[in-house]
Amino acid sequence: MTYRRCGRSGVLLPAVSLGLWHNFGDTTPPATQRAVLRRAFDRGITHIDLANNYGPPHGSAESNFGTLFAQDFRPYRDELFVATKAGYDMWPGPYGEWGSRKYLLASLDQSLERMGLDYVDVFYSHRFDPETPLEETLGALDSAVRQGKALYAGISNYPADRHRAAVEILRDLGTPLLIHQAPYSMLNRTVEDGGVLDAVGDTGCALIAYSPLAQGLLTDRYLAGEVPGDSRMAIGHFLKPEALGQRRLSVLRALDRLAADRGQTLAQLALSWVLRDPRVVSVLVGASGVAQLDQNLAALEAGPLTEAELAAIDEVLEAERED
Repeated sequence: MTYRRCGRSGVLLPAVSLGLWHNFGDTTPPATQRAVLRRAFDRGITHIDLANNYGPPHGSAESNFGTLFAQDFRPYRDELFVATKAGYDMWPGPYGEWGSRKYLLASLDQSLERMGLDYVDVFYSHRFDPETPLEETLGALDSAVRQGKALYAGISNYPADRHRAAVEILRDLGTPLLIHQAPYSMLNRTVEDGGVLDAVGDTGCALIAYSPLAQGLLTDRYLAGEVPGDSRMAIGHFLKPEALGQRRLSVLRALDRLAADRGQTLAQLALSWVLRDPRVVSVLVGASGVAQLDQNLAALEAGPLTEAELAAIDEVLEAERED
C-alpha cells in the first residue's frame, strides 16, 4: 500500500480507502462484508469511511461494521483510521438532519454506540447547511474533538468559499480542519470547476475523493451499452439509465482503449487519474467482494500517468464536457 500525507497534518492515509456507503447494509451477506474488510486490512487499507445513514437501512452499515470490529479488529484499533459523518436525513422530526449542534453531537453518540467505538478518527459535517450559522456547525465538530469523541474534524460537500471560511473558524477554535470529502472523477470535475480543489490546496488540507468511478460508470460493466440486472443503474437509486447516452458510451469506450494501452482496466485508469493530483490524499472505493477490491487495488501497481497520457485523456473528456 502507498500512504499519502493528509495536507499539512501528521496523518498518513492509504491511497485507496474503503467506503462502506454501499455493500455494508443489511442487504449484503455478513460473510461477504467480513471477507471484504479482512482483505482490505490485509492489503494495507487502514482507512474505513462511514456515515450515520449508510445502509440500507440507515445506521446498518455502522452496526454491521461494529459487529465485525468486535469479532476481528478490536486488537488493531490503533492501526485503523475510522471516519463517520452526519448531515443528511437520519431520523424523523426537526433534529434529525442538517448542521445543528443538537443533531451533529447526538448523531455522533449514536454512531459510536452502533460501532462499539470510544472515538472516531475523523467526524465530518456531511453537507453545508445554509440555514445554520457555520460557527454552530463547526463548533459542534470542535466540541466532538475536545470531548475525545473524535480526533480530527472534516467537512464534506462544501462549496469552496464555505471551505475557506470553515478553515478560519476551526483554526480560531484550535481544531484545524483535516480533510474535505467530495465527489471527484473523470466524469465529475465539479471540485475543479467550483474551486474546491484550489481551496483545499491553498488552506493546507487534503481532498478525499468519493465516487471516483462515477457510481460504476467508469468500469467495464456498461461498455457493451447494456444495463446489467444487478448493477447500480438497474436499481436506479443514485445512477439512472439516462446517464448512459451514446455520447457518454463513446467516451467510456475511448477511455477503456487508453486504459488497455497502459495495461489497466477502465476502473484502474479512473483511480490513477484521480490520484494524479497531490492535493488528493485518497480515493474511496466500495467493493461487492474480495475480487473487486483486489482489482481496484491493482491500480496502484501501474506507474503514474505521463503527460502524453494525461493529454490523451483530456482530449477524450473534452467531448464529455462539451456535451
